[in-house]
Parts: sequence; C-alpha cells; structure tokens
Amino acid sequence: MIKSYWRLIAFALFLVSLSSPALSDDVVLIGPAPAWTRLIDVPSADATRSDQIRNGISWLLSDDQIVHRTGGYDQYSRTVYKIVDRPGLEQGAGINLQFDPSRHKVTLNHLHIIRDGAVIDRLASTKFDIFRQEKDAEKGLYDGWLTAHVNVEDVRVGDIVDYATTYEITPLVGKDLFFFSFATEWEEPVALIRANITWPASQPLQIKARGTELKPGISSSGSDTVYLWEIRNPKPVKVEDNLPVQYPAWGSVDVASTADWQSVVDAIAPHYRPVTDFPADFAARLDDIAVKHPVAEDRMIHATRLVQDQIRYVSLSIGAGSYIPRDPATVLQSGFGDCKDKALLLASSLVRLGISAEVALADLDHGRALDQHLPALRDFDHAIVKAKIGSQTYWLDATNDLQGGKAYNLAQADYGFALPLSSTGGLEKMPTPELTSPSIQVAEEFDFPEKPGDPLSLTVFSMYEGADADSMRNRLAGQSLTELSDNYLKYYSKQYPGIQSVAKLEILDQRDGNVVSVKESYSLPAQALAANDLAKNFPIQAADLGNYLPAPTIVGRRGPISLGTPYYRRHSVTVRNLKARFSGEEIKNIATPYVSLKTSWSNTATEFRVEWNLLTLATEVPATAIADYLKSVEDISKDVQWQYDFTYIDPPPAEVKVSDPDTQQRQVIASMFLLTLFVGVPVFIAVRRGRRQPARG
Repeated sequence: MIKSYWRLIAFALFLVSLSSPALSDDVVLIGPAPAWTRLIDVPSADATRSDQIRNGISWLLSDDQIVHRTGGYDQYSRTVYKIVDRPGLEQGAGINLQFDPSRHKVTLNHLHIIRDGAVIDRLASTKFDIFRQEKDAEKGLYDGWLTAHVNVEDVRVGDIVDYATTYEITPLVGKDLFFFSFATEWEEPVALIRANITWPASQPLQIKARGTELKPGISSSGSDTVYLWEIRNPKPVKVEDNLPVQYPAWGSVDVASTADWQSVVDAIAPHYRPVTDFPADFAARLDDIAVKHPVAEDRMIHATRLVQDQIRYVSLSIGAGSYIPRDPATVLQSGFGDCKDKALLLASSLVRLGISAEVALADLDHGRALDQHLPALRDFDHAIVKAKIGSQTYWLDATNDLQGGKAYNLAQADYGFALPLSSTGGLEKMPTPELTSPSIQVAEEFDFPEKPGDPLSLTVFSMYEGADADSMRNRLAGQSLTELSDNYLKYYSKQYPGIQSVAKLEILDQRDGNVVSVKESYSLPAQALAANDLAKNFPIQAADLGNYLPAPTIVGRRGPISLGTPYYRRHSVTVRNLKARFSGEEIKNIATPYVSLKTSWSNTATEFRVEWNLLTLATEVPATAIADYLKSVEDISKDVQWQYDFTYIDPPPAEVKVSDPDTQQRQVIASMFLLTLFVGVPVFIAVRRGRRQPARG
C-alpha cells in the first residue's frame, strides 16, 4: 500500500486487553529529535496539481532518516500536510502511531500547527489513547501491535500539521538483517519524498529499484556511507485494478543489508528444525499411519490431514512469535497453532514417517513477485512444507483443513515463490497447476410438462474437483445446507419466478478422489410457467460462467490484467419433452490467446442440449491486447445467455395421396380404351373410304 495510506489507517480498532501494563501512556515517549537528524524546510505544493488533491489534504513532506546502531537501527519520520478542505479535518486532526512494543521504542519529537505562518506547539498538551489493534481477530490472527492515537485539538481548514517520531528498532530475529522500502510516487500529489540512510561503510547496503530508474546520491561521512533519495513533486500514479503482482503498480525502492537469501535462511532456520520427539498419543497416531500405509505417498497424505484437521488455526504472532514457531509438543497440547506452528509440526511428522520434509516461507498475496525484491523476513507472511518422495516434490499447506485428494491429485500450494529453510538457501518457483479438464461442471436438466397442468422440473448436478472441491468442502463445513439451498433457490428464482425446491440438497464427497458433487431438485408450477409468457421467452444460460473474468476499465490503462490461477469451467443445459427440433446455430465459439469459450449443441425431435466450456489460456493479458480481451469478455457474457420459445410446435408434414392398385389398373384400362376410340376409329374409317373410291386414269 502506498505510504500515504499507511499514514491514514482508518480508526476502526478492535479493543482487547486494555488492562495490560503495556498500554499505559508512557509506552509512547515525548522528547526532542536525536542529534543526528536534520530538520529540513517544508516545501511548497505544486499548484498545478491542486485538482488532484484527495480527501481535503495536500501532502507536503514525507521525510525518513535512518541511522545504524549496534543491534538495530533508529528511524526518524517526519510528515507535513496542509488541510485544504473540510473533509481533511476528519483525517488530518487524528494521528495514529503504530508499533510493536516488543521491538519498538517510540518517541513523539514534535507536533506543530502552522497557522498563517505562525507555529503553534501542541507537543506539551498531547495525550495518547493506546489501543491494541487486532484487525484480523475474526480470522484467528493476533499480532500484538499497538496504536497510539493522538487527537489534535483546534485544527482548522488552512492549517499545516507537522509532526515527527523516532522509532528505536531492535529486531528480535536476524539482528544483523536490515530492510527498508519506500514508494517513489503516490496516488496523490506530494511536494517532497525524502529518504536518507546512514550506514557503516564496512557494511555496504544493497539497493533494488522497482518501477523506477531513480538512483540515490551517495556520499561519505566519517566511517559511514550516506544514501539520499529526494523526489520532488512526483506525478501522482493511478493504481489500476487487477494488476499482476509481478507488475509494479508504482515506483519503489528496496534497501537491504544483503542480496543473498541464504542470510534470511541462516537467521530463521535454526528455529524450524524438525523435532524427533512427540507426546505419546500423537506419536502413536503417526506410528499407526506408518503401519496402515506402507506407501510413502499415502503416509504423507494421512499425516497432512491429521495436522490440518486436528489442529485448529490460531495465530499468536506477538513479539518473537511473529517469526518463531512454538514447539510441536506445545501446539499439540493446546490444540491450536498458526501457519508456522502447523508447518513445523507437519514437517516433523513427515520426517518421523521417513519422508524428507522442511518448512518453507511464502507470501500469500505477493509471492509471485518475491524474486523482484531484496531478501527480508518481512517479505513473507506464510509458512508451508516442502516434501520430497523420490524425485517428486510436494508443496503442502498445513492450514488447508479438510483438503482432499491423494498424492497424484492433491491440489498443491501455489504461491509463486517459496524459500525452503534448508542449508542451500534461495527462492524456489512453485509449479502452477495445469487444468486438463473442468474443475467445476454444472449440468441443468429441464423437463417440460408432458401434459397441460403438469409442472416443469429442473434437476441440477454440480461437480467440483481439485482445489475447487477443497473450497466447496470448506464451504459445506462452514455453512448450513439450508442456507446453501436458499442461496441456490434465490439464484433460480430470478430466472424462473415461482420455482420451488422439492428436495433437500444431496451431497456426495469423495475425499480421496477430491470430488464433491451436489444435486438440486426444483419444480416450476404450470401457472408460473405460463405467467408472463415464460415458456415463450425461456432463458437458458450459464450466467456465472464468466463472472470470474476480470473486466476493468480500459480508460487510461497502462498495465496488464491478471487472470489469476488457471480457470476451466463447464456448463450444460438439457431441455426435454419438446414438440419441435430447436437449433443452436447462432451460438458461437470465442477464441483468443487468453481466454476461450467453446460451445456445442445437439438436438432431436424432443430434446435440445447446449454445452459451454470456458477456460483461460494465460495468466495475464498484456496492455496491448486489453481492448480485444475486453471485447471477448463482452462476447462471452452474451453467448452464455439465450432465450427460446419452447411452446413452438413443428408443423405437420404435407399429406401425400397414395392410390389404390385396383383403381389405378382400371384407370389404365380406361385410358387405353379411350385412346383406341380416338385413334383407332378414324383410322378404320379412312381405310374403308380408301377402298371404295374408283381408280383414276
């Protein structure tokens, strides 16, 4: 997230543990800036960009100054902004300082209001409200971070707010590792972005720019090297929707103490070595798996399910717990653990079962771009397991409870890159799954009434495979069948008003095959079918087939469109008991290098069937092809929705008269007799006359 938004985190906090001594006012100190800092003049805003100001706040200065110290580093941050309109009072009059008390010591250095050129010092009257912020508590995530909120009194439109803090940062893990990243452009105007890092010359820093050509000014100061970046009035960037994480949405710079991922491995790997001893009851369960499943792949699957299903997910990532897992015995005793805890428990279980396994670090959201960043512990937010059986590698996520499949059809974790915590170090690319068949298939079967007054019946068969089966299995576990059935009924009610569910959902879960099947049964009364000429304008559609395809606006688009993970869906509609032969000749195939819709249809005198197959052929659409891609998305949305007049009846064939054989014979005889009369008689008379006439001569 761009830095300006980090500074304006919404004040919606989850309050817990307010009685803790760590929440007293002296957690945030008040004092002058360190002597090593430099107070620079406040720059003026670029007047030509006033029409791009958002939320009533004009940003003037973002200044970060960092200096190395033994065991960590200190960071001085100064922010200056002007409130130019009424909405700015809501955000600009409140300041949030976020910190982890286990490794941060925070001091507010100054808080000034500049009004009509006069400086009003508000530091002495500053009061902190300390809150514990657990924004993901509903997901079982607790990180222990605190928020110190300052409500600045008497702030007016036109005021300039100028405040600075110093963080003394002492890493709990990897004390020799340093990492800092900053954005070189924001979504809104800012007069000056400044970053200054002073570091021992004997420990040269690594620099990696992303989406920018900006380079620092480098100078010496005694035994230190000084790195300085200054960006004045950068052009605001428009952050586009559905960008691949590999594509930089805005310019940024990484600064780190190392370019070698092995440094991260060395710092964290000692805490992730698989254990060999387990509590007796859990050891017995592992030994039982070994006895019942002599094949290594089967042992791996059953051990994975054991950890996934029996250990609930709770993340106590507080202090060192942000990086260091709890001992597997403690996890088993408590019955819960986070990704780190469960990954170490699973890796240890697999090793006990004779399978090579190790924990690997990953990132759920930005893992596909890890290779574009410098090494840092903060690059990761997830832990998984890398297992090897023979030459085959498996990526296992111990937090995917209720996962199905065997080794050959397991939906493996795919987060882009992962960092196995082995002695070799280095990122490894996780394979992207290839779909050779639809992972979701929906078949709708309509039976029109055989006689007047009968209802129409609809039966829907849905089948989910692979990762979609895992998702459906979790959905079924977390949602009542009644609620799910109601949602399905609402969907069909919009298309066929008056439709009714006539049976409970039928669920079949083949966990080893990783296939979940759902059957729905509906009835549409005759009067509802006749209402509003529904039968004459009967919709058949796969309306949700293309819903997963992103369709952002093309206006001002510069970056590619991410299509996400591979997508392959099939939807079919069969209509029976018809009185005509219906055609699907107008239904077309749509083929592009990025997405394909293949449609087929068939008919008989009483049945009509349409099948759509939609699949993505790439992971992203380049910017140069977006217009064609969006046209194909529009065409797909049209081609999966059709209306037919199913009351139409084929006209009867024209009548063909078949003559009676006897009648035909009599007609022939009569015709011959008449021919004899009209031809033979005149000939006979002529001959007679010729004989009676005397000769001439």
